[in-house]
Amino acid sequence: MAHRTWLITGVSSGFGRHLIEQLLERGDRVVGTVRNIGKVADLIESYPEEFRAQVLDVTDTPAVRAVVNRVFAELGHIDVIISNAGYGLFGAAEELTDAQVEHIVATNLVGPIQLIRAALPHLRAQGNGRIIQISSYGGQVAFAGNSLYHATKWGIEGFVESVAQEVAPFGIGVTIVEPGGARTEFRYGSAEVATLMSEYDGNPAHAFLRMLDPTNGLAPGDPARMATRIIDSVDVDPAPLRLVLGSQALQSTIDTLGKRIEGFEAQKALAASTDFPTGE
Repeated sequence: MAHRTWLITGVSSGFGRHLIEQLLERGDRVVGTVRNIGKVADLIESYPEEFRAQVLDVTDTPAVRAVVNRVFAELGHIDVIISNAGYGLFGAAEELTDAQVEHIVATNLVGPIQLIRAALPHLRAQGNGRIIQISSYGGQVAFAGNSLYHATKWGIEGFVESVAQEVAPFGIGVTIVEPGGARTEFRYGSAEVATLMSEYDGNPAHAFLRMLDPTNGLAPGDPARMATRIIDSVDVDPAPLRLVLGSQALQSTIDTLGKRIEGFEAQKALAASTDFPTGE
């Protein structure tokens, strides 16, 4: 098995942590970004040659560019870039503060856009590479109480799907990963919850409270197995555009898209009614 070099954002916990642990264990070289270096001190000590930690807040665009440029300059070649940094924000749209809205858009949407844009000149110059964007099945399916999270995930999926077409001629593969619910800190710790309004008590917007409570049952997804499948996807050529992880997530996506297609099919006559008549 040939060893690869990886650049992964947000590796202090969740999928990022599982990914780098598996990659380092198999001998790959990994650059991981964190906001707090102390959270990966154990890996720095255990893998002094293979692991490099970079402090980075993905909402800082100049810093994103600087880190990407520095990593390529120092290592010469990056095989895979995984845009993983992000977080969840729960609450009805009305309950969210302006600052919360701006921060999740900056972290989950603008940050990944700028990371990928910063990497593209380097990947193009080397003539190959793989970009993996960690999204969610929430990039296809929307639930009440999660509007801004969905806004960022639906947004980044549109961006990445377009970029995939732009960079394919340069030998660069692109994959959007859509995990379902997993037993990570993302769900049971790092997710941010708005200051809830009593007007929404009993409303679908607050259904997430049950999901976030571990006493109601844990998420079905195993983040370690999901990390393995993400790593395995790099060996698939051509790169899969989407990778759905979790049977529950896949079924929910299929059901949702099926209903969406039915709705579109029912509009054929309406859509055609707005065209100029043939010959005009």
